[in-house]
Amino acid sequence: MSIMVFDDLLDNVRVHLTRQDANMRRAISPEERLSITLRYLATGMSFSSVHFKYLCGKSTVHVIIKETCAAIWMVLKERVMPEPTESMWLSKAAGFLDKTNFPNCLGALDGKHIRLHKPPFSGSRFYNFKKFFSTVLLALVDSNFCFTVIEVGGYGSSSDSYLLQRSAFGRRLHEGSLHIPPSIALPGTVEPAMPYVFVGDEAFALSPNIMRPYPQRNLTLVKRVFNYRLSRARRVVECAFGILASKWRIFHTAMHVSVDTAELIVKCACVLHNLIRIQDERIDSDMLTNPFPALQHQPYHSARQSIMVRDQFAAYFLSPEGSVPWQLESV
Repeated sequence: MSIMVFDDLLDNVRVHLTRQDANMRRAISPEERLSITLRYLATGMSFSSVHFKYLCGKSTVHVIIKETCAAIWMVLKERVMPEPTESMWLSKAAGFLDKTNFPNCLGALDGKHIRLHKPPFSGSRFYNFKKFFSTVLLALVDSNFCFTVIEVGGYGSSSDSYLLQRSAFGRRLHEGSLHIPPSIALPGTVEPAMPYVFVGDEAFALSPNIMRPYPQRNLTLVKRVFNYRLSRARRVVECAFGILASKWRIFHTAMHVSVDTAELIVKCACVLHNLIRIQDERIDSDMLTNPFPALQHQPYHSARQSIMVRDQFAAYFLSPEGSVPWQLESV
């Protein structure tokens, strides 16, 4: 983070971090509160280490980090994660076509397990298939590695597809209220009109607006090419998670905090990630975020329609209009 970005962030959160001096001691300044929080996120230090570094009590450090993360999330979420309009979705689709050669793609979906110490009285709800306790960050990422949608707080034992179905984003996708542009023909063709889609891995259910790879058995050339082309678009979400964890090394260790505090830390790190990429690296991006309500499972689509959409994309990728020169060598 550059000095310019730090000063800009401090100006925005100063009013939320300013405390009154007491009779016997001076309040900790907003500058030091922000510095403590960024140091904790960037290094993954324990509260004890931060306590010795800044000569603050352990409980004081915990409160400062929690309050500062909440302030950063509140101030930045509308600035770096506004709800996309139809024109913003079209801009994201143009970015995927330019950088990954995948047309009509609005974003890449995936989930990341955030390691936790076992929450008290949680049973096995947070125990995931990787054999550690976690909460899940479900994210939609654009072609510039910025987060467009984040959903935080799912149990580690839940699958990505299940969390998507229960998320506010999944419900709005099902209801058709995400302002997704209408279907258009793929570049170089005049028909059929194809829907705009999100790309994901095998953990997600296939639908007309969510593309996943073909199963890895009995793959024809057409299916292998489709899987390769989809993986080129889907890898941006893996890269975004890697950049996030590399910059904020708190994700390299188990968080010894409550689940609510862990959610605030993850949300704070995500908006800081977007802020730094937008301001320090001059990458423009527009985002969306929503809470994580409990919803009833609802069927998404006709399986036949979803398979037809995927098959049409697969056929397009082998056509003269949609192929790229190196794809046959890569499969």
